Amino acid sequence: MKFPKILLATSLILGLLVILAPAWNIAAQNATATPEVLIITATPSGSTDASVTVGTEPPPADTGSSAVGTPEAGGTPVPREVQARRLAFAALGKKLGKRVAYVKNWSWELKLFADSALGCPVDGQTATKGDNAGYLITVTDFDGKQYELHVTYDLSKTYYCSSVGTTQAASLPAAVAGKAVGGAFEAGAQIYDFGNSTVARLRTAKMKWIKVQVSPSDNSAQGRISAAHSQGFKILLSVKGSSSEVLNPGFFDQFAAYVGSVAAQGADAIEVWNEENIDREWPTGHIDPASYTQLLAKSYNAIKAGNGNTIVISGALSPTGYWGGSGGKSDNGWDDDVYYQGMAAAGAGQYMDCVGLHYNEGIVSPDQGSGDPRDNYPTRYFDSMLARAIGPFGGKQGCFTEIGYLTPQGYGALPGGFAWGQNTTVAEQAQWLALAAVKSAQSGNVRLMIVFNMDFVRYDSDPQAGYAMIRPDGSCPACDALGGVLQ
Repeated sequence: MKFPKILLATSLILGLLVILAPAWNIAAQNATATPEVLIITATPSGSTDASVTVGTEPPPADTGSSAVGTPEAGGTPVPREVQARRLAFAALGKKLGKRVAYVKNWSWELKLFADSALGCPVDGQTATKGDNAGYLITVTDFDGKQYELHVTYDLSKTYYCSSVGTTQAASLPAAVAGKAVGGAFEAGAQIYDFGNSTVARLRTAKMKWIKVQVSPSDNSAQGRISAAHSQGFKILLSVKGSSSEVLNPGFFDQFAAYVGSVAAQGADAIEVWNEENIDREWPTGHIDPASYTQLLAKSYNAIKAGNGNTIVISGALSPTGYWGGSGGKSDNGWDDDVYYQGMAAAGAGQYMDCVGLHYNEGIVSPDQGSGDPRDNYPTRYFDSMLARAIGPFGGKQGCFTEIGYLTPQGYGALPGGFAWGQNTTVAEQAQWLALAAVKSAQSGNVRLMIVFNMDFVRYDSDPQAGYAMIRPDGSCPACDALGGVLQ
């Protein structure tokens, strides 16, 4: 039988439509992709350890594509990052003690970690330094809580690294009750020693506090406390260890025990570490506010157990926006505002009486909120520096553990890295410190203001003497100015 040409053409068109319809349907779906909802049907069980060893077969040799891995039942290779996600979800379920059924979002990143534990060693594990490839898996649940897990590239081990939000806080110890900070605003200065005219100048400035930085290894805390009290001053001890110690097994417990003993010896305030948001003070590749919060929590409880009246101050951060181009964080450091926010999310607020902060880069009056010739970055100004530190902690007071104005007057030119302070005069230093004290006291947001510094004499690549209130000729205009405004 012969078909008319028009009928034959119609049949061919209909056949093509049947063949192409699935492809068009897929294209339409891709054009309007919907968020992926991930479902884990297995109920996790077993250990809740932070690291979970998973018995998987070694993946096939890398072909240069991520689409390699153990085949599904139908023989289709599973991308390695998908396998890493599955392992991460299983480990998260074990950690939380419940089935992870739905998540709002997840992401993966293949990166080099700085040690064999992918930056998250479990208690008792000694991580070997060196580059190790692995997956950073970030999971967000429908409550907005985020969890971070690291999976080795060979898929043999999964580390529960940290969580952000109330879940992380729930894993922390209950805070020991202690006396609230309370009290009126007070001021002091960081000193080198009690020699020469230091004590007399402190009294001229009507300062009630001194600050000294110590470490567990120098055995100087008791002597410092006794010396301060014998002169009628309260003492803030800024206590920090070496960044190389942070990853040692049991170090957080050892550090906490030490600061607890220092509190029992009579320290009036203890600052727990110093500038932990940069790799000069915390290990490269391990800078993490959730990790620091673990140290702070252990230290707070030990301090309050040793002396409930000791003020606990969180380690003041290095004020910086250097890492803003990478989301405010990198292996070498985090911007202070991002780090403060991470601390608050991890529950740090319940383990401090006061938020530690530094302000030592000012070259304009504390009254100014603009006009710095460098730029208008918030850390340049007194008010915005204070706000970015205490803002995430919901009404918690701030403690300036360093505040100072650098001036070369009486010395030579400042080294290149500090040339921004070249035009500040001693008269401005005195005026601005006095105004900072008045603003702090009147704000109600500052409990303690420690000037950096009273009597340092080093003036080289690190021109500490340029910040000193006592100038090289023995005068102290800032002492007179502060004495006129402090009670």
